Amino acid sequence: MKRLRDLLALAVLAAAIATPAIAADYDIVINNGRVMDPETMFDDVANVGVKDGKIVAITKSPIEGNETIDATGHVVAPGFIDTHYHSMDVFSTKMALRDGVTSGMDLEAGSFNVKGWYDEKEKTGWQVNYGTTASLLWTRMSIHDPETDMVGPMDYSLARPYVAKSAEDGVQGWATTKSTLDEMNTMMKILDEDLRQGAIGMAAPVAYITMGTSSYEVFMAQKTAANYGRLTASHTRYHLLNETPTEAPIAFDEMFTNAMLLGAPFLICHNNDYGWWEIEEKLQLARAKGLNMWSEYYPYAAGATAVTADFLKPSEWVEKRGFKYEETIFDPIDNAYLTNETYAALMKKEPGRSVVVVFPYRKPWLKDFLTIPHMTIAADAMVGVGPDGESLPWEADWKDYRGHPRTAGTRGTAFRMAREQGVPLMFTIAQSSYWAALHLGDSGLESMKQRGRIQVGKVADITIFNPETITDNSTFKIGENGIPTTGIPYVIVNGVIVVKDSEVLPVKAGQEIRFPVEAKGRFTPLDKDNWRVEHTIGVNPGLSNIHVDDSGAGALLNKEE
Repeated sequence: MKRLRDLLALAVLAAAIATPAIAADYDIVINNGRVMDPETMFDDVANVGVKDGKIVAITKSPIEGNETIDATGHVVAPGFIDTHYHSMDVFSTKMALRDGVTSGMDLEAGSFNVKGWYDEKEKTGWQVNYGTTASLLWTRMSIHDPETDMVGPMDYSLARPYVAKSAEDGVQGWATTKSTLDEMNTMMKILDEDLRQGAIGMAAPVAYITMGTSSYEVFMAQKTAANYGRLTASHTRYHLLNETPTEAPIAFDEMFTNAMLLGAPFLICHNNDYGWWEIEEKLQLARAKGLNMWSEYYPYAAGATAVTADFLKPSEWVEKRGFKYEETIFDPIDNAYLTNETYAALMKKEPGRSVVVVFPYRKPWLKDFLTIPHMTIAADAMVGVGPDGESLPWEADWKDYRGHPRTAGTRGTAFRMAREQGVPLMFTIAQSSYWAALHLGDSGLESMKQRGRIQVGKVADITIFNPETITDNSTFKIGENGIPTTGIPYVIVNGVIVVKDSEVLPVKAGQEIRFPVEAKGRFTPLDKDNWRVEHTIGVNPGLSNIHVDDSGAGALLNKEE
């Protein structure tokens, strides 16, 4: 059946190619490029015509437009989609564009006050397409750290002062405080409102809030998102552990099971640590059963995270896992590895600071990640900060960036490594764009059904690259953290050229990636008495028809004595 669908798709595309083109119809023409579309497996040299933000022609016939790009020797691919994009600032977005990104969405951490977040982006304009999830982490901060005065809009790029404020009383409630039933209901109401306002799903970075977040709170948060049919994206508990009972796959099972039972989409973020092989096998089995679930990775052995992360505490990182700060935790601002003493000082001075975390055991796995279907490439891109730790302006020099090189070079790295390993180019393009668009589209997100493809009628988000020369240039060396990827001379966002001759233009062509706003929310507060009505046969005659009773015994409660 799948083969038949593929053949039909190819027939439709072939018909589009055979259609004569009219020069006057095009805003942009891309000539002589190798057009590659993972959904239909189309792979041929052709000319592409773009008008009013859409691809309107793919043809062998000569065409002309208001602006012409000669793509000879280059691939014309769907614009790269990043689902793990914390860098909601102008400079890191500029780096991402040089890396071929046309859509950057923070699904892992999400935002607080989703309406305000989208309103702000629409008001200021953005260079790439943008989207966000409702955030369990920031919602917890609003409840358990009231001193932060959380109003929003807020996302990871703005988190440092809030994290610092939350630590002033010596207790970071967002990470460590257990929620009462009333607090849980309040949090779910906040999440529900953000979902009502069109959030792509719910972000549950439980690895950062493991101590404070109960399994039931996680279930309720996933259920709140599932009420809308939307995904949960998660950085799961025990992400770095491989010993029972805190193995990473066990933490995955917690949320995986919830998603299965709720019939909801699920994305596991950066599945590039212990147990990834078990998790990927389970995801493949899930997809074979029709479930909408997938994972992401970034092609680096080192990661980056906030210094406040639970797993970096001495009791976890040093005592439990046996790592040394001076060998594994690098501060790109101070250009030095931490020690026990400097870790404690940084936690006190600037708890929101991002640090680079070295994981040597990841290195041999990277070649495997390049070959796993539906394991998408997502940079976990960080905020573009300079030597002073403050966000860089758009016009700053690339050499000023201090941070993980993945913000600048994720796609360049993945394509280079895939080329070296002999991975089919179409597969890497699918990892970079199509599979993320497919899964998000299958969750009901209409804007993603129009992206991740090079097809007539689809949105003209297009990345043009040289398959022989595309490569990363950013490194962990100070001054080289942000050097852009080369081999990507053109990037088109919604039919507008944003990167031209490898130069980012000061144009804001991005559009929101969002569900429609709904008239009212869907959350029903949890109540113990109501729970008993729903899930037990009860002790009152009025409970005889409850849905959980298939024994018939409940009907006996209606009989008069």
